[in-house]
Amino acid sequence: MTTILRTPKEWPAILLPRGAAKTVDAAADAVDLDAARERGAFAGLRRSLHDLGGTGTIATIASSGLRGRGGSGFPTGEKWRAAAGLPASQRYVVANGYGADPSSATDRALLERNPYAVLEGAVIAALTIDATEAIVAVRSDATAAIQALETALERMIAADLAGDDILGSGRAVEVSIRPIQGAYMLGEETVLLKALEGKRGQPEQRPPHPSERGLFGKPTVVQNVQTLAAVPWILANGPEAFAAIGSTTSPGTILVSVRAPSGSGVAEVPMGTTLREIVALAGPRAGAAELKALLVGGPSGGILPAELGDTAYEFDALRAVGAHVGSGAVVAADKRACMVDLARLLTRFCADEACGKTIPCRIGLRRVSEIGDRVATGLPKPTDVQLLADLSADIVGSALCDHERLATLPFASGMRYFRSELDEHILRSSCPAGVCRPIAVAAGAAH
Repeated sequence: MTTILRTPKEWPAILLPRGAAKTVDAAADAVDLDAARERGAFAGLRRSLHDLGGTGTIATIASSGLRGRGGSGFPTGEKWRAAAGLPASQRYVVANGYGADPSSATDRALLERNPYAVLEGAVIAALTIDATEAIVAVRSDATAAIQALETALERMIAADLAGDDILGSGRAVEVSIRPIQGAYMLGEETVLLKALEGKRGQPEQRPPHPSERGLFGKPTVVQNVQTLAAVPWILANGPEAFAAIGSTTSPGTILVSVRAPSGSGVAEVPMGTTLREIVALAGPRAGAAELKALLVGGPSGGILPAELGDTAYEFDALRAVGAHVGSGAVVAADKRACMVDLARLLTRFCADEACGKTIPCRIGLRRVSEIGDRVATGLPKPTDVQLLADLSADIVGSALCDHERLATLPFASGMRYFRSELDEHILRSSCPAGVCRPIAVAAGAAH
């Protein structure tokens, strides 16, 4: 199972059980229905179903300030209200647990360690918007997560917590676990919906948003599994308690996948925790003095200098410095890493994973990757820096989806914070970190 990093005792545990860092019998504990109930599971479902109703549940979620944990940070209450307010013969809830980023294990850790929270949140969302079907999408190779979900769901149905007659109310929600396989683009919600429909995985123009026209053309609430897992806690403990955790604009906790020279794992942290504090969870050797840069947001994330380690890990603060929450990955790099090499590798990954629907992304992103290769191998052109900036602006300006909109961030943030290292490669054919070993081309060598 995914390694869970230990956090300070005073930090709240909303998404993962407090003892999740222990590995003994963790798989059995995760699907123990009685143990989950002792921890307060399904109290939120009872309150939503018997006390609040759909309108009250939406109002409670909205007042808590819960924002989507899938990267965009869109207010959850607004999304539910939009889906519930449209006339429709059918509605859907889709829990996105695909976890497309290879550098992040946040979704998988949650599904393995606390499947009941995700399933309860999905059932609550379905009842709230009057949907009769909820789908949990998960990677087909996440076998431990799939097993945990299927076992937990089977026990919930037997206890009337999902299925035909939820808590004796006469209301039904059919919940299914859908293992899917595909590319990195499945992390984007409209691409995920296409995959669930058995169609080619390419994004759709928005608006209309999935809350208006989603799965099979019906109103659909698509939420990251972390978002849904927070819902039962909010309903059971009150929106004020949730809003008091984390930052003012981004309340609650979030799972972060931390990778540093000293270690790696997943940690649940309050929103607003500094990047420096998050990296320190990976071990004592992850000190600020050793760090050179922080990659925040996954392959399409921003590369920040270690001096920005006091930046709060929350949606608005990260955007302000040229990064984003993204997949929940924070990767710490020391002085052995070359920022040019890192940026070109990330850009190449993003170019390889692009679906090819739009020309600026399909061709422009490939050209950005090729410029990075030229710079790293000591064969740059005098116009490459300006060309990087112009191409990036064109790609972002015509973006159809967040993948295209964010894929230029590695080079954009690299030029913003590590321009001297880029100039060293271009002007002197030298890599300060000794990684690229550019080829110096002597003047007059070409004929």
